[in-house]
Amino acid sequence: MADRYDVVIAGGGVMGCAVAYFLANDPGFGGSIAVVERDPTYQRASSALSASSIRQQFSTPANIALSQFGLSFIRNATEHLSVDGDPVDLGLREPGYLYLATGAGADILRRNNAIQRSCGADVALLSPEELAARFPWLSVEGIALGSLGLSGEGWFDGYSLMQAFRRKAKALGVAMIAGEVAGIDTADGKVTAVRLADGRRLSCGVAVNAAGPQARRVATMAGVALPVSARKRCVFVFDCRDELPGCPLVIDPSGVWFRPEGKQFICGAPPPADRDPDTDDLTVEHGLFEEMMWPALAARVPAFEAIKVTNAWAGFYEYNEIDQNAVIGPHPELRNFLFCNGFSGHGLQQAPGAGRGLAELIATGAYRSLNLSAFEYDRLVENRPLLETNVI
Repeated sequence: MADRYDVVIAGGGVMGCAVAYFLANDPGFGGSIAVVERDPTYQRASSALSASSIRQQFSTPANIALSQFGLSFIRNATEHLSVDGDPVDLGLREPGYLYLATGAGADILRRNNAIQRSCGADVALLSPEELAARFPWLSVEGIALGSLGLSGEGWFDGYSLMQAFRRKAKALGVAMIAGEVAGIDTADGKVTAVRLADGRRLSCGVAVNAAGPQARRVATMAGVALPVSARKRCVFVFDCRDELPGCPLVIDPSGVWFRPEGKQFICGAPPPADRDPDTDDLTVEHGLFEEMMWPALAARVPAFEAIKVTNAWAGFYEYNEIDQNAVIGPHPELRNFLFCNGFSGHGLQQAPGAGRGLAELIATGAYRSLNLSAFEYDRLVENRPLLETNVI
């Protein structure tokens, strides 16, 4: 069976559906679009298993701009993504992010704050005394400085964002195809078709790799190296008897983070490097909570000394092994093969901006509203990493 589309997108998670929506919604693009998703149930999708937070506290202006557009889009989701007049409620809450630093990390927070404020982010630096006054439940032992997002940071329903993108794209005429990408045909320096495991061959003018944790595998099919791996991140849900008024998403110097989730809390942390392989396994590692998370939580919030884990899950980070930043845009030689990969944990918040940028590139040949050239693939082969110091 042969089909022809102007654009074929490998991956129907939030990235693939965002690209499809913006492209289908672009008045200058009248072509056909197909999104290929191997698991339409989304049971293992990063979009469904993320903690779905949004921040402006990055150290690179390009990341800040991406997330600022994402915030505006999420705040106005109904205007953008409504189908048949139905409201789109993404449950956005904006209590902020709070980065805590010891003396060794205080200068990094100060440098980041200068960059963030120059980009229009509403972020304040707080002394230990100011932190204690604002958050009396917080221990400031060992803390030299805090960085708090006063607005425009928090969390939302990432799965609903993905489904809203998908529903709207479908309403705009995008073909949603259930299938697994099994091969990519190339000729004369171009992708000519995407082949599926069931034998279908989708001829195309442009192919987009939005395959999330499978991004490296899909790139390899096109003969392209992509240093993006699937890293497991465990999230634990726990009860606390005490209330923590005004609790933001807190990032401890240990790397452990926590935030409210309804009447409970969730937490997580990057595992030690020797326990962080490229993997397809989503088994929750409960030992991580006992060994490294709970001690850090109890030290930072005395009320967390008596907590009870009530649930846990694991999801994938599509982790850029070079600089933990996204890879967006065309391959330098295979020019109609485009990347939308490697967001390393901040993909949901940046999906609107990345989707819009790639759609503009496909439709017009250039970025029009937000220059995403900082994320180009060329930097990986030219040893020009886009270093981000605020990676969770």
